[in-house]
Amino acid sequence: MKGQPNRLDIAAPHAFSGSAIDRTRPLKFRLDGALVHGFAGDTVLSALLASGVDTVGKSGGWPIGLGARFAPAVTAMRGQVAQALPMTRMPAIDGANLHLVGSSNPRWRLPALGQRRRSLGQDLDRGTVALPWHDQAPQSQIATDVIVVGGGVAGMSAAIAAARAGAKVTLLESTPMLGGSARYFGAQEGDETPDASIRRLVGMVDAHEAITVLLRTEALAVRPGRVRAHRVTIDGVMVSGEVIDLLAPRVVLATGAIERLPVFPGNRLPRVMSTLEAYLLAERYGVFTGRAALLATVHGAAYRLPMLLSDAGIATSKIADSRTDPQSRFIEYSRAYGITQAGGTVAALAEPAAKGLGLTVTLQLAFDGYSAMEAPVATDILLVCGGWQPDLTLWHMAGGKSRWSPERRRIEPTFGPGGIALAGSAAGYVSKHACLHSGRDAIDALNGAPRTPVVELSIDPIYETPDGPTPAVSRSETMQQPSYLDGGLNLIQPPDPRPPSGPAWWPFRRPQRSWSLADQPRALGIGDVVAGMQLGGIPAESVSIVAQERAVASGDLIDAARLALLPDLSPQAPAPYVPDYLVGRFGLSAHLWIVAPSEPRTLPVGALIFLNSDQDDPRQAIGAVVALEGDKTIALIGKPSPQPGEGMTVLDQGRPVAVRLVEPVDPPASIAALGSEASPA
Repeated sequence: MKGQPNRLDIAAPHAFSGSAIDRTRPLKFRLDGALVHGFAGDTVLSALLASGVDTVGKSGGWPIGLGARFAPAVTAMRGQVAQALPMTRMPAIDGANLHLVGSSNPRWRLPALGQRRRSLGQDLDRGTVALPWHDQAPQSQIATDVIVVGGGVAGMSAAIAAARAGAKVTLLESTPMLGGSARYFGAQEGDETPDASIRRLVGMVDAHEAITVLLRTEALAVRPGRVRAHRVTIDGVMVSGEVIDLLAPRVVLATGAIERLPVFPGNRLPRVMSTLEAYLLAERYGVFTGRAALLATVHGAAYRLPMLLSDAGIATSKIADSRTDPQSRFIEYSRAYGITQAGGTVAALAEPAAKGLGLTVTLQLAFDGYSAMEAPVATDILLVCGGWQPDLTLWHMAGGKSRWSPERRRIEPTFGPGGIALAGSAAGYVSKHACLHSGRDAIDALNGAPRTPVVELSIDPIYETPDGPTPAVSRSETMQQPSYLDGGLNLIQPPDPRPPSGPAWWPFRRPQRSWSLADQPRALGIGDVVAGMQLGGIPAESVSIVAQERAVASGDLIDAARLALLPDLSPQAPAPYVPDYLVGRFGLSAHLWIVAPSEPRTLPVGALIFLNSDQDDPRQAIGAVVALEGDKTIALIGKPSPQPGEGMTVLDQGRPVAVRLVEPVDPPASIAALGSEASPA
């Protein structure tokens, strides 16, 4: 296919023809002068991947793969103004002339003679990819009765239930279509197929006048009664983006689950891809970055992907499963395809191929205390699945609580603020049956209506082996590639266990590093937090606390200049309180104070407070922002004898912001008292 080496052929029918694209309508556009081919229905990201671009840039000299969770913004002209837009949500427009946002080194973008350009050339040593809309003030407001975040089966079920109860509903979905990821997991015996469920739910959503659907709309932040989101809109060939505030007394978060990234050297190289992302790219856009695959998994449903790929002409050489004798209906089906299966085996190393665009992958046999490296194998793409973590990012931002489940090896929600409920995989449910029911249950909970228990449609573990732990392989002395905790925006590496290299006087000597996630003075993705705990960077008893404090998205929810104009639509305006996870954090003599920033802005709940701007280690913090009440910011201060007017520093999005103490909360309440009186809602 001209200019699209990674677009799957449709000479024979298969499931990966690209449900979102129209192959009869080819298009092309330019990105930093390079010509990119695609079809109507493509996003900028899917067109780039189809055209052979699979690399964002380099970090520490090693390439980092391009994907849905790690992609730079592009700028498009809106009249005389250049707007930054996400390539994951921006449609490919014929004739568009786009430019990348962020620092780049053109030398990295120059292909070798006779080779196709495959890198966007971002200089990732200067930081992660830029997403400017996270820091923009809202340009408009939408008032409604219920906001549902996430357009999968749980979110659609919640929206329909709310509309049937008489509410006006706004349903937000970050991708260009409803449906979520239910198709990836396949059907269970005795249950409606995912395709049938999605068709039925989409039809009901479209038919109900009380439901407004905002596609290509990503929720950036949540507080009780309000959601801030970034929306991409299309008007003919004009594409624009705006930040909006949605106001409603009830919010349902149906944000799904994040596929964990196994930790091994080379796990963020181009063509190392999560199974869910690979499935969605192939199913929606007919894109797969190679013609031969290898799968490393801890999850049974991942076995479906090689079978579907085989129907599309893609061979899978081996399925490596960390579980020694896994059982699953999908495992049995895949054997009929003749795919080699290796139990008790994990991916230990991925390296760029010496020639061509593929990878050289080393697998490790590891079970019952035995460990042995296998001979390296060549493949075009390495598919990985390290299990699943409910996406609780927005839940934590809203003040929701969570706990670590050692049985399921994940952070799970417990209780949260009034007016906000979870549904689907974000609430910890697994089966499609339970996710559908949980959407209705979330609305019943918010409405105070009678509830019925949500029942999982589960399979006996004898026939469906539970997920294994997420593999984590340390670098050996001969392994040069770095590994990363997660596949999201942060590029956080685990500790390097190798001893220092070279003599002490050598300027390029590798240092011996100690490591803790407390050394990372920035927001953390929930995948970073869970992996950090697994690798010893966070104590198990503190993992949910760190997630609640640090696993937040960048960007303020409400800018201070407009805060007073926004009504508080939460069911009850809670008095300032100290969350359980902060009790004792800054000493039992800590008190609540009203603080004021030196510049017009709203400080996010959870932001840490320091004595001065030279400090950024969380262990040096003497307080934290704990609540927003109208136009007042309430902070817990643990400094001895604080005085009104005294200056301090808040670390917000990695940047120090000067604040001053205004007055203590009246009447003064110590953390010892508040810890026993705190309300969860």
